[in-house]
Amino acid sequence: MSGPVIALIMLGILVLTIMIGFPVAFTLMALGVGFGYYAYFQAGQAFFDNRVFYLLTQNTFTVLNNDVLVAVPLFLFMGYMIERSGILDSLFFSIQVALRRVPGSLAIATLITCALFATATGIVGAVVTLMGLLAFPAMLKAGYDVRLASGVVCAGGCLGIMIPPSILLIVYGAMAGLSVVQLYAAAIFPGLLLAGMYIVFVTILAIAKPKLAPRLPKEQTDVPTLQVVAMLAKSFVPLAGMVMCVLGAIMFGLATPTEAAAVGALGSVMLAAAYRQFTWGRLKESVYLTARTSAMVCFLFVGSATFAGVFSYLGGEGIIKEFVLDLQLNPVTFLIISQFIIFLLGWPLEWTEIIIIFVPIFLPLLPHFQIDPLLFGILVALNLQTAFLSPPVAMAAYYLKGIAPPQVLLTEIFWGCLPFLFIVLVSMLVVYVWPGISLWLPRAIYGN
Repeated sequence: MSGPVIALIMLGILVLTIMIGFPVAFTLMALGVGFGYYAYFQAGQAFFDNRVFYLLTQNTFTVLNNDVLVAVPLFLFMGYMIERSGILDSLFFSIQVALRRVPGSLAIATLITCALFATATGIVGAVVTLMGLLAFPAMLKAGYDVRLASGVVCAGGCLGIMIPPSILLIVYGAMAGLSVVQLYAAAIFPGLLLAGMYIVFVTILAIAKPKLAPRLPKEQTDVPTLQVVAMLAKSFVPLAGMVMCVLGAIMFGLATPTEAAAVGALGSVMLAAAYRQFTWGRLKESVYLTARTSAMVCFLFVGSATFAGVFSYLGGEGIIKEFVLDLQLNPVTFLIISQFIIFLLGWPLEWTEIIIIFVPIFLPLLPHFQIDPLLFGILVALNLQTAFLSPPVAMAAYYLKGIAPPQVLLTEIFWGCLPFLFIVLVSMLVVYVWPGISLWLPRAIYGN
């Protein structure tokens, strides 16, 4: 049996085991070592002299020695600490009061809070859960349609995948060999575009169908302007200022992503202390969650690198590339097919698994189709939001269902997510048709 055929069998077993539910990282390592032992086997050699063990240890060292990935635990820690700082309650309320005269003010306040909070966390489950506990009951109490309220919370909670400092973009940059700084610059306008499209949709819906998003009673919004300004200064300004300092330091070359992440982690501790929410228990829990998530990412990198090394050695990467090129696709068709595959993979898999395992299959083909890897990464980041919003495996919907009142049905949450799912697809089309939305800023700052 030829090497490429064995490589395809190896890939098929990987897909099957993932679908069954085996831990992805350890499945990758097991398949990489198992098939690698066969690929590198030489008659008469001792068991541990097989080169696959050197490949595994070398990949482990390379991943743990990657300076870019150091930013991952630091940004995660920043997010977990801010999540526990108690700032979200006052932030949501102050934005809600500031927008009291805007149609659909509660929903818009939810989206703005999600967008700002997403820049500080990037953790979808955390944002959806917190806003589900805070904003979702408030919207239901105000008479909002259940489906609209559900869609707003789920869609807003997913913005952290896209808006910097996104963990996804750090991982994609490490896999594609791209500058995380340029990826962040490329993601800012598409992220704001998507959030803006959400807000425009909600505003139009609230004007066209006021019963879906009733205005708040006057007694809830009769707050003096000076008090509103003071509330925003207390809740909005500190968080926005910290985020802008972190992103500004990265964007303008004042600090590397790792250095800026370290400053952000320290800033989150100081912010929690300023709000009198800093305790030993919260610190310990944040460190534990950071270590657990970071370990998962690192193990995925080690397993993926081992699997990919053996897969390529057996000729699997070459046969896939040859197959795609023989189809004689044009760039648009290739992009549609690749994004559709990523869309489907988003149902059973987490974004980490898609970025680390499957996206590298498409990366070597980008030069042939003359597709900018920066643009491709932004489209992937937009696309993977659909993984959290598209039934039947819409994880954002399940996060919300877990903390929603019992009378709220999962099907209602699914229906609420669908309009925002279509908005994501429209945003992908807009970014592809006008790539300058994504590529102008990194080119303006860093050149071509």
